[in-house]
Amino acid sequence: MSSLPPPIAIAPPLHSVPSSLLGQRLLIYGDPLHFRLRKSRPSSNPVIFRSCFISRSRSLRCLCSADPKGTGSRPDEIVSGMVEKLLQREENKALLDGLEKASARVDRAREALADIERQEVEALRAKEYVRQLRSREAEIAESQRELLEARGKVEEAQRSLSANLDENDNIYGPSEVIDKDRERLESAKAALISAVTGTLASIPISLYQATSYPELITHLAVVSISCALFGVTFRYTVRGDLDNFQLKTGACAAFGVIKGLSEVETVKTFELDTQSLISFSIDGALHVSENIFTFLAAAVALDFCFKMAILKPFLLRK
Repeated sequence: MSSLPPPIAIAPPLHSVPSSLLGQRLLIYGDPLHFRLRKSRPSSNPVIFRSCFISRSRSLRCLCSADPKGTGSRPDEIVSGMVEKLLQREENKALLDGLEKASARVDRAREALADIERQEVEALRAKEYVRQLRSREAEIAESQRELLEARGKVEEAQRSLSANLDENDNIYGPSEVIDKDRERLESAKAALISAVTGTLASIPISLYQATSYPELITHLAVVSISCALFGVTFRYTVRGDLDNFQLKTGACAAFGVIKGLSEVETVKTFELDTQSLISFSIDGALHVSENIFTFLAAAVALDFCFKMAILKPFLLRK
């Protein structure tokens, strides 16, 4: 291994340096990679200072013009060669190895830090996902409760429908064909119940209007026959719609108006004057009201028998 050139102090030629800078800062020799400046004091003897400065200037010129191969390379190439020689020294290899190991440790630390940051991000993401799952679980639980409630209502409706179907089967039997004999029997029962109820309800009115026993018996017989026909018609009119109040009252009003107006027409003669019109209207209103009351009593009795299952309503079945 070639030895380094001796330490050199660099200074410009004497004729190009101002006299004010001669004693300020001179570059002293040392390690070529670590030059340092020092503040030198000019010698009090001009002869000594001049000889020292000339010697250093010659050394600087020798360094700048030196070429080991004699090819005249530039100063930066000389410096790079010196750096390579320094790096090839045994004592500097340990430092370089330590520097490489330190760089490797720094890289590993950076990778570990990046890994930790990535794990933190993943942990935050996992927490957010868990929170969303819990909220979804709450929503699912609420939906399940609502579904159970709806299922309970559906089952209750099915039980109610099944009970109604069983009741209808008990009424008409398992067959889907209408039993005409059974229907005739139910119609006869409806006529009997309506006739008895209507006749009992019309007894006070008949006693008030009749003047003799034959007239009373005749009036009660007419009322009984009318109520019997009303009972059969009422059963076929109402059918299974037992809660339809308008249908039931409409049937009573229709029978009452028809029978009341027919009685007024047969009993009283209508004349074209005001007094006769007023008298006819009053008698007509009384007869209509009496008959509506009679048929209404029969309708109430029939409705009660329907709801108590004493009498079976007429239901259309295929």
